[in-house]
Amino acid sequence: MPLQFNPVKLFAGSGTTDLAEKIAKVYGRELGDLTLSRFSDGEFQPYINESVRGCDVFFIQSTNPPTDNLMELLMMVDAARRASAHYVTAVIPYFGLARQDRKDKPRVAIGAKLAANLLTAAGVNRVMTMDLHAAQIQGFFDIPVDHLDASIIFVPYIKSLNLPNLTIASPDMGGSYRARTFAKFFNAEVVICDKRRKRANEIESMSVIGDVTGQDIVLIDDICDTAGTLAKAAGLIMERGANSVRAVCTHPLLSGKAYETIENSALTELIVTDTIPLKQECSKIKVLSTAELFGKAIANVNEHGSISQLFKID
Repeated sequence: MPLQFNPVKLFAGSGTTDLAEKIAKVYGRELGDLTLSRFSDGEFQPYINESVRGCDVFFIQSTNPPTDNLMELLMMVDAARRASAHYVTAVIPYFGLARQDRKDKPRVAIGAKLAANLLTAAGVNRVMTMDLHAAQIQGFFDIPVDHLDASIIFVPYIKSLNLPNLTIASPDMGGSYRARTFAKFFNAEVVICDKRRKRANEIESMSVIGDVTGQDIVLIDDICDTAGTLAKAAGLIMERGANSVRAVCTHPLLSGKAYETIENSALTELIVTDTIPLKQECSKIKVLSTAELFGKAIANVNEHGSISQLFKID
């Protein structure tokens, strides 16, 4: 019996509208009609202005701060389930609260697990996301999770730079596995920056493990928040004799004085994706789009195709 394909409808959350429009264009259809009405006290209510009965519905929304983004996604999902949608997929380019994936001290919440529970309770059948802060967060869900890999976007760009003495670096010990995985594409060496924190977003000290003399360094990270770690690592690497330092970071949270920090840093370039929209322009920031990858992944999910085939790099 031939496979049955249900009608597909894509909707955008208010926090990820630009990316959602690009994804819809790649997929080959317009975004669905959805209205977000607001009360005077700030309370909001999503309203789907077209039928989704029997449809495979994809809601595209990153859950970066403010928490309204997560709540909006949950309410959109609930609206679709109550309107008899056949299958609901939450497309979450950036999965917020992912840094809260364990109890690192007593009496703290595990925010990533709570977010997973909320999405499941709202009625999500499937989650599609990119470069989770910790890959094991996939296990917080009892539903399918498509974990897209941004290296398929970054690797061709890094190759196009033709850096003569490329070395991959991790800005901290926790990212060493990510850096080694990335280095395999270039058969490059890996160096690691070992940092000690006083508290969140505040670095006490940092040292470089490995030789960077005469090398063109590319730092690999998943999240850039205040940019303090990347800026400090870049400065230290240049002091150790590197030719240049660039950074690759999937999710540009860029809070506080991050833009100023990047502009004044030793970084030649910060390469990010559009999973989170930039708040302002910066001459050192290069944005690569994830729209094609998400568009193809949505098509493969709907047509029961392979997701892993999308990650092959020649």
